[in-house]
Amino acid sequence: MEYPSQYYEFFIYFNEGDYYTCHDLLEEMWMEEKGNLFFKGLLQMSVALYHYGYGNVKGTRVMMEVAHDYLQGYRPKHWGLDLEKVIAYIEQCRLLIPDRIDKVPFEQIGTLPELPTLYLYLEE
Repeated sequence: MEYPSQYYEFFIYFNEGDYYTCHDLLEEMWMEEKGNLFFKGLLQMSVALYHYGYGNVKGTRVMMEVAHDYLQGYRPKHWGLDLEKVIAYIEQCRLLIPDRIDKVPFEQIGTLPELPTLYLYLEE
């Protein structure tokens, strides 16, 4: 199957840790198809990781929860992406994200628990 170029680019930027660009790529796709919760779920996961990198812990928690919910209906695999791995990753992150902290100053981001790494790839 042939996918939009933004989808392929999303994988590259996600694996490089450039979650802000991931958001932009997915938002562009989602704007064309607003009912597509698959795009929105991946977008929210990217936003969550971006927030975490800047100390917005509450935003991370909220976005991870929303991403988890949005992606459920696309299990186990959608558009060549193994969502079982993605959802397991989100669940791991949710266990590590502090629940009693809303925000930490940028200088203290290193005190937050390190989230696991997820590499995304097409399985086709």
